[in-house]
Amino acid sequence: MNFNMKEAIEILERTPQALEFLLTGISDVWLHGNEGEGTWNVSEVIEHLIELEEDTWIPRLEFIVQEGESKPFPSFDRYSHLNESSSIEQKLLEFKSIRTQNITKLKAHIESELNLELTGLHPRLGVVKLRELLSTWVVHDLTHIAQIVRIMAKRYRADVGPWIEYLGVLKSK
Repeated sequence: MNFNMKEAIEILERTPQALEFLLTGISDVWLHGNEGEGTWNVSEVIEHLIELEEDTWIPRLEFIVQEGESKPFPSFDRYSHLNESSSIEQKLLEFKSIRTQNITKLKAHIESELNLELTGLHPRLGVVKLRELLSTWVVHDLTHIAQIVRIMAKRYRADVGPWIEYLGVLKSK
């Protein structure tokens, strides 16, 4: 297995800054395009990241520590964030602030010699390990960074002409 807490935190700490650098001050057209009907735009992806910071990663970690497999995680609505109207800068600041708080909480749990093999009960997936939850948090960040870049790249899909052959990001999804 490859999971390493120090390496995981390296990614989790950098995600807000990477997104802030990429998205702050860019034209709205980059933020509101999507990949077709039923898909999210860049701004909605950031809202989703905020929602999970508030309701999923650390709350589920704490739920595993406190409850184990005695009852399933509380349910989560992946689409409840789709009504936000603040600016991208406000969203990025909120994401960065909540993530900083969550990293502090995560480090406090680690200092208490957190057992990464502790298990919890996911309502759909069944028994999950704390290590798996934390690994998923990292991969979730990377997935949405890739999604954001893909959404933005597809804005120029029709404009790259024959070079599309060399642009894998335009061939995905």
